Amino acid sequence: METARTVPAATVVNLRDLGGIALGRDRRVRQGVLFRSGQLSELAPDHDRAVAALGIRTVVDLRTADERQWAPDRLPARARLFVADVLGDHPGVAPARLKALLADPDEADRALGGGRAEELFAETYRKMVLSPGAAAAYRALLETVADPAARPVLFHCTAGKDRTGWAAAVLLMILGASRETVRADFLAVNPAVRAAFAPYVQKFLDGGGDPAVAAAIVEVRPRYLDVALDAMDERWGGLDGYVRTGLRLPGAVLDRLREGLVVTG
Repeated sequence: METARTVPAATVVNLRDLGGIALGRDRRVRQGVLFRSGQLSELAPDHDRAVAALGIRTVVDLRTADERQWAPDRLPARARLFVADVLGDHPGVAPARLKALLADPDEADRALGGGRAEELFAETYRKMVLSPGAAAAYRALLETVADPAARPVLFHCTAGKDRTGWAAAVLLMILGASRETVRADFLAVNPAVRAAFAPYVQKFLDGGGDPAVAAAIVEVRPRYLDVALDAMDERWGGLDGYVRTGLRLPGAVLDRLREGLVVTG
C-alpha cells in the first residue's frame, strides 16, 4: 500500500511527500505540493539541496509557543511561516515534550510507567480531535493547503508523527483515501522517528529508563489513530460531520483541496 515518499533531506527529520498515495480507482495525491516533516530548527537552507528543490512556499508550524521558542524554524528560501498551534490550549501535553519526557528516566517511570505513557498519548489524540483550539489550528492548516498560491506547503510539528500525523490523516481522508491507506501512512513514520530519537532513547535506557516507556513516547501506534477516529465518529458521526461541524470548513475549501491535490490516471 502506498505511503508518503521519503525526501532524502540532510537537515530535516522525517520529511515526506504525500504525493502518490492512492485515493481509489485511478486517483492519487498530486506529487510535489504537500509535504510533512519534523521541526525545521536544523534546516540548512543554503546547503540542503533536497529541501531547496521542493520549492516550498509555505511552512505551517503546528507546535506550541514554547517549542517554537526553544527550537525556532529555519525556513526554506522564499518560504513564509504560518503558525497553527494545535495544543496551545493544553500546555504540557506529551507530543510537545518528547525530549523532556526522555530526559529523566526515574521521573518518566513514576509518571509514565505501567502503561500510562500510551494512555497519555492516546488521550492527547482525543484532545487533538475534540478541543476547540486544535480544531482552529487544523482548520487554518486546511485553508492554507487549499490556497493554490500557498503551495507547495510543508506542515510539521516536533517529530512529525502526532499532530502532523493527524493532520495528514484528515487531509488524506478528505481527498478520498480509505482508512486502511490512512493507517498505513500514519504508521510508516516509525522508522524515521526511531532513528531521529535514537540518541535520546539510548541515553534514557542507559540511565535505567523503561524500554516500554521509551517506545510509547517515540512511536506512533495503531491505537493512537483509532482513538482519534473513534472520537471523530462518536462526536460528529464521521469525517463529513467533523470537517463541516467540528472544523467548520466551508464546502468551497473542500472543493479547492480536492481540485488542487487530486490527480487521475
